[in-house]
Amino acid sequence: MSIKKSLNSVLLALLTVCVPANASEARVPVRAGYLPITGHAKFFIAQEEGFFKDEGLEVTLVEFSNSADGLAALRAKKLDVAAFGTSAPLLHASRGADLRIIGGVMGEDAAIFTTKKNAETLKSIADLKGKKIATVRLSSGDAILRGALSEAGLDWKKDVRLFELKNPPAVQEAVRTGQVDAGITWGPYDIRAEQAGLFVAVRSRELYPGHPCCRLTVNTSSVKNNPQVWIKFLRAFLKAEKFARTHREKTVEHIQKYFEIDAETIYRGFYEGFLDQTTDPNLHGLEAFWKAIRSSGFATKDINVAEIVDVELYGQALKSLIEEDPSEPFWKELQSVFEQRNFPRTNAN
Repeated sequence: MSIKKSLNSVLLALLTVCVPANASEARVPVRAGYLPITGHAKFFIAQEEGFFKDEGLEVTLVEFSNSADGLAALRAKKLDVAAFGTSAPLLHASRGADLRIIGGVMGEDAAIFTTKKNAETLKSIADLKGKKIATVRLSSGDAILRGALSEAGLDWKKDVRLFELKNPPAVQEAVRTGQVDAGITWGPYDIRAEQAGLFVAVRSRELYPGHPCCRLTVNTSSVKNNPQVWIKFLRAFLKAEKFARTHREKTVEHIQKYFEIDAETIYRGFYEGFLDQTTDPNLHGLEAFWKAIRSSGFATKDINVAEIVDVELYGQALKSLIEEDPSEPFWKELQSVFEQRNFPRTNAN
């Protein structure tokens, strides 16, 4: 480690210690953008359980309907941090946007669904040839669909017709009414689609096992100027992740406060569905994801993903929690996952 990097680490540690986490007058305001879905539960838990405030943050949660809208707000500095489908920050970074991914919100959880009639002939990605498909632009599911079509030997620009809609309910309605043959969405809207008589044909984990989905994204200048803020934000997220593991009923209650869905559907989507809930940045998963969408032609310019992802902030947040409670097995479990998913760091894709 260089002398400069060592000094920066010492200064960062001093900044973290010197901010009185329980002093309301010292709380740092943070505007955080979220989607009203089960997978974004850590925002809700951290807010309702006071984990953000415990870390010296005064967080205002701001709802947006899709990744494109949220990313526009972040780049315009109307938000300080937000969670986007994986493709959104990577694609914009490839076009010159100065963004950094600092952690994860959820993984997997997307699904391609259709009507009962179409389900009889839609058994694989290859069966989508010639079909009309509804997506939500810049969602992880959207990019995964295009990548999977490419791997199946189909050109998503020519062999299918894609319709980019505003949100999952719009996708479901387009499928239900026969305007399209299939749609791709995420939890708990996959469950709601099934409740409406539709059928899940393929799940994203079948196509790309362990793929990342929504990532915590900030502007690069914020990472450089306020690293201690994001360490604290990630600490709150990690506490929320731990809370969700052992407080299921309360977690469902917190999620319900932020969008109107019945408790049973929330529970199924969060605990019995296909959701990876880790806060880990998952650098290696992001690199694989980027490679897939690059090969599909969805992205035209390349980037070194390792330069877009800051794994050190998450590492410091997790390390500080381990130091506070070294006997807690949950933190040790996450440390093992962190090492597997992020190291060794790569220098090229």
